[in-house]
Amino acid sequence: MLRALSIRDIVLIERLDLDFGPGLNVLTGETGAGKSILLDALGFALGRKVRRDLVRAGAETGSATAEFEIGDNHPVSAALADLDLPAGEGEIILRRITSANGPSRGFVNDQRVSGDVLGRIGALLVEVHGQQDDRGLLNPRVHRALLDAYAGLGDDLTDLRRAWNNWQGAAANLADAREALKKSAADADFLRYSLDELEALTPEPGEDDALDAERRLIRQAAGLTEELARAAQALSGDGAERMIGDALSRLTHAADRAEGRLEPTISAIDRTMTELGEAQEALADVLAALDFDPGRLDRVEERLFAIRGLARKHSVGPDDLLRLMQDMAARLHAIDHGEGRIAELASVTQEAEAAYRTAADAVSTVRRRAATQLDKSVTEELVPLRMENARFLTGITASDPGPEGVDTIRFTAAINPGTPEGPIDRIASGGELSRFLLALKVQLAARSDGLSLVFDEIDRGVGGATADAVGRRLSRLAASGQVLVVTHSPQVAAAADRHFMIRKSAETGIARTDVAALGADDREAEIARMLAGDTVTDEARAAARALIAGTD
Repeated sequence: MLRALSIRDIVLIERLDLDFGPGLNVLTGETGAGKSILLDALGFALGRKVRRDLVRAGAETGSATAEFEIGDNHPVSAALADLDLPAGEGEIILRRITSANGPSRGFVNDQRVSGDVLGRIGALLVEVHGQQDDRGLLNPRVHRALLDAYAGLGDDLTDLRRAWNNWQGAAANLADAREALKKSAADADFLRYSLDELEALTPEPGEDDALDAERRLIRQAAGLTEELARAAQALSGDGAERMIGDALSRLTHAADRAEGRLEPTISAIDRTMTELGEAQEALADVLAALDFDPGRLDRVEERLFAIRGLARKHSVGPDDLLRLMQDMAARLHAIDHGEGRIAELASVTQEAEAAYRTAADAVSTVRRRAATQLDKSVTEELVPLRMENARFLTGITASDPGPEGVDTIRFTAAINPGTPEGPIDRIASGGELSRFLLALKVQLAARSDGLSLVFDEIDRGVGGATADAVGRRLSRLAASGQVLVVTHSPQVAAAADRHFMIRKSAETGIARTDVAALGADDREAEIARMLAGDTVTDEARAAARALIAGTD
């Protein structure tokens, strides 16, 4: 419920702090006192679109803060969690600030939020109704939600929306598969030809670099072989080996007479002979490796050019040809087996649609049953509101499937006997519309999900016994929660649990609006004023006491 409302520098309100409570909270005051300003300030705190010139003349900024007390299972708690916003200990505070020339700033529990988020949270806490209400009876788009709330379809609607999403998801997958198959089938001949080319070549990653290196080596082999052959001839000629061998023989014969001094020289020459042999063998191996097949260069270049040609053709690198070949093979497999896949997806889609239709039919059945009961209950509720001949009717017609089902809901009414029914907003006057709304809200009171209800002059155009009936229903409606009513009716004011009077003053030539909570004596005086006008007589006071006593 709305626990407190604080307003600073909004239109004619300089500073105002109000404490509300459960039950029926009534606000009264003379015409022009500023009741609409109070509701504008509340709407501003709730994130609603309001008049642009809110800031009081002479002030730089204006603000409104609404404090709420919420239960453990209030729907706003789940919304706060979804939005990753802090949750207070059984309370939530909405605050909004605006400057004379700048945009407004919204806060939820002191965390900055956008206007949309503030409005979303505010809508879960307060519901405002009036004769120009565009969220209830006058808006056919919310008639279905009102009926569903009355029918208690919360869990069923969750299941229905899930079934709708499953069906739409399956249908989208089927459409995508059909479109992909259609496009792929058009490319099938090209894919088969290209895949045959790639499979005939079967390129390997890194093969392009290897072939290019081999090609360069073969091209250089002719000149390189000639140089290496001369080197081999020099190493294997008789001169060098004979001279080294002769030197080694002489040194060996002289070793015994040199007292060991020739051993290092003999060992070095011996190693030289060994390494010379190893060099001759290594050079022979290189010459053998460079002894290419005369046709090898042609074969290497042919494969190298084939690999590079296919890479250019498909706009990929040579090392990506193997992956491309695998992708093409997969696409062709999908084409060859696409009809089977589409058949599977079609079966899944049909099953999802059937599940949705079953859920939608079940919801429609509950709606029709609830509509019959709602029509009966609201029509009966209209009798004490002095609309004995009126009938409230809930029209249900078939619509295209959607997440909320296959029904279009429209509230209609017949005001007088023998007259055809029609949309409520077209055939009901302001006062009649208010009473229709009140009767409907009384029936929906148990399903208000912790909402504080605000009625703006819902009793306009009614008086006497009808106004008394309106007051009693508002009191009954408030018994299970909290109702705030702006009223000109003394009968409604007499039913209040808390009474606030709005008044405007013009001290020092500056107009200001204030609100005061009334005690018992002041409340009696205010209701007497509402009965008698400016001159309050003893008879008016007695009538006020009688009204108050009659509602206790």
